[in-house]
Amino acid sequence: MSDFIHSKFVQEMCDITANMYRQGWDERNGGNISYMIDEEFVREYFPEDKFIRDIPAGFVAHECLRGKYFLVTGTGKYFKNVKGDPETNLGLVKISEDGETAHLLWGYKDGGRFTSEFPAHLMSHAVRYQINPKNRIIMHTHPTYTICMGACLPTDEKIFTRKLWKSNTEAVVVFPEGVGVLPCMICGTTEIGEATAEKMKQHRIVTWTNHGIYGAGETIDEAFGLIETVEKTAQIYMLTLGHVVNEIPDEVVIGLAKLWNLKMMEGVIGE
Repeated sequence: MSDFIHSKFVQEMCDITANMYRQGWDERNGGNISYMIDEEFVREYFPEDKFIRDIPAGFVAHECLRGKYFLVTGTGKYFKNVKGDPETNLGLVKISEDGETAHLLWGYKDGGRFTSEFPAHLMSHAVRYQINPKNRIIMHTHPTYTICMGACLPTDEKIFTRKLWKSNTEAVVVFPEGVGVLPCMICGTTEIGEATAEKMKQHRIVTWTNHGIYGAGETIDEAFGLIETVEKTAQIYMLTLGHVVNEIPDEVVIGLAKLWNLKMMEGVIGE
């Protein structure tokens, strides 16, 4: 069992949480990540399931996730501490066949449990998995300029997406489906989890106004890269707010999408 701490999955989680903390996105115990791991890789470290204890899932997971394994950041844990003590700050769980319980195989050695946002993660995992079975990552974080931008704009995803696309030529290429936007809601609730999952049907990125962002991807790099691009573009937007002379023309945004053969979110540009 102890070998799992040296696995590429734990190493990736250690590296990305440290990087996100350095970015200033995950103050205190802010932010959480869940990483779906295929059973064939779990079996390399755990030839058979031997559970340490059971943790109530907090809701009933979708049937497509039952029997799946997730490496998840812990509740109340600081990203800055993950790399130094992954076995306390991370946990590997298996979702029970009835979807109501998470069986702990490794981690949370101080008696802890997964992030309180894990039910919301599972809701988004279920949606993205059904769209793309290769999806493995749900990542939540608090990027500064994205939060600032959300505070300055109406909670309209077409307006938010348009501002991003017209601030940085990379934006439409990285997220041509646009960014989903939710109003300010109480985090850690079923309601915000369901609302996020609904947006995930169309978007890999969803912003929570006044709070942060959710990103999905096949890999940690993909999910992080999506968030990183939104945040960099939001920074450009906020730093130039009220001073823009050279805004990206609509035809350039459209031309970039055509160049890369991308399907753009409708109703944002050229209409």
